[in-house]
Amino acid sequence: MAGHIQDRWYRTETGPEGKDRKVKTDRYGTGMRYRARYVGPDGTEKSKSFPDRQKRLADQWLSQIESDMSRGQYIDPQAGRLTVRQHAERWLASLTMDPGTFVGTEQRIRLHVLPYLGNRTLGSLRPTHIREWLRKLQDAGVAPAYQRVIFANLGTMLTAAVDDRLIPDNPCRSSSVRAPKLDPRRIVPWPRERVLSVRSALPKEYRLVVDLAGGCGMRQGEVLGLSVDDVDFVEGVVHVLRQVKLIRNRPVFALPKGGKTRTVPLPESVARSLDEHITQQPPCAVTLPWRAVDGSPVTATMLFYRDGGRPVNRNDFNRHAWRSALDAAGVPRGRENGMHALRHFYASVLLDAGESVKAVSEYLGHHDPGFTLRTYTHLMPSSEKRTREAVDRAFEGGPDTDDGPTTAR
Repeated sequence: MAGHIQDRWYRTETGPEGKDRKVKTDRYGTGMRYRARYVGPDGTEKSKSFPDRQKRLADQWLSQIESDMSRGQYIDPQAGRLTVRQHAERWLASLTMDPGTFVGTEQRIRLHVLPYLGNRTLGSLRPTHIREWLRKLQDAGVAPAYQRVIFANLGTMLTAAVDDRLIPDNPCRSSSVRAPKLDPRRIVPWPRERVLSVRSALPKEYRLVVDLAGGCGMRQGEVLGLSVDDVDFVEGVVHVLRQVKLIRNRPVFALPKGGKTRTVPLPESVARSLDEHITQQPPCAVTLPWRAVDGSPVTATMLFYRDGGRPVNRNDFNRHAWRSALDAAGVPRGRENGMHALRHFYASVLLDAGESVKAVSEYLGHHDPGFTLRTYTHLMPSSEKRTREAVDRAFEGGPDTDDGPTTAR
C-alpha cells in the first residue's frame, strides 16, 4: 500500500513482558480517529482523516490513491482547493497566443466568468454550476454567439486544469451541459443595388473599401491594412498579407485572421477603382508595431490612412463613415449590415456563377471549405433544373417505344 493508517486514539507500547499492547492517547474519544497517510509523487506527505468506525473507508481511500498512482492518474487532493480565479490568473499568464486574441480571452474570463464562478474552488465545481452560470449569461442578455465563445474559453481553461492534474474531469464536458445554441439564421446577401448605394454614400476616399470587400472578399481589417505593394496589376491578383488590428484600441499590423495569408483574383472593375483611388489619394507610408503594441515597427505604403500617416481606426470608420452611408442609403443599422455583409455579397456572386466551394473558401480565407459550405450552402444554385436538363438530354434521340420515362405520369 502507498501509505498507512494511523490510529490517533491508541498508540502501541511494549509491556514488561516484552509484548506489544495498545494504550489510549490523550486524543482518545475526541476528533477524527483515523488518519490515512502517504507520500505523494512530489515527495511530500499527504493525509486525510476519518472518524471512529470508518477504518474500512480509510483503507479504501488509501487503496484508491495507490491505484491512481500506479495508473498515472493520481490527483493531489489539495490541488482542487485552488479557486477558479486563482487558476484563471495562472492559466492566462501561461498563454502564448496572438496578443489580440489574448486580450479578448482575458476580457471574457474577467467580465463573464469570474463574477459568477471566481470564488468557487476547482474541486467543488460541478456540471450544475456550469448550467446555472450559462442561464445567468442568458438572463443577462448576452448574445448566443458570444455565449458560445465565453463557454469555449471556460472549457479550454478547465481542460488545462485537468491536464495539470488539478481536477479529475472538466464539468463543461459533462453530458448534461449543452453549449449555447446559436439563433438559427440564414445569411441574406445584399443585392447589387444596395452595395452600389452604400458605396455612393461613402466619402470618396473610402469608396474603394466597398470594391475590395465586395469585389475581392477581403475583411475590414485586411482592406484597411492593404498596401499598394500588395496589388499586382500585371498578374491581376491581390496578395492579402496583413491586417490592421486594434489591441485595446491601439492599432498594430498583424497577419490576416488565423495567421493565413492568401492571394485573390483582382477583377478589372476593382483594378480600375484602385487606379483611380491611387491617382486621387497617393499611398502613404504608415508605421505600426507588428502583432503586439510593443512589437517591432513595420512600415507599409498604405492605400487608406489619415492625416500625418496614421492608420484608419476601424471604430472611427464604422462610427462616422459607414453608419452615415447606411443611413443615407436607407439601410438599417445592425451587425448584419456591417462591412462583413460585403464578403457575403462576394460569396453569393461567386457561388451563383458556379464557382467551386473550395475556391470560394480559399478566396475568403476560411480555414475549412466545410465551414464555407455550411455558411453559404443555401445560396448555391439549385440542382433540380440541372437534373431535369441532364435526364432530358440522356433520353433525347432514344428509341421510340410505347413505354419509357415520357409515358409515366
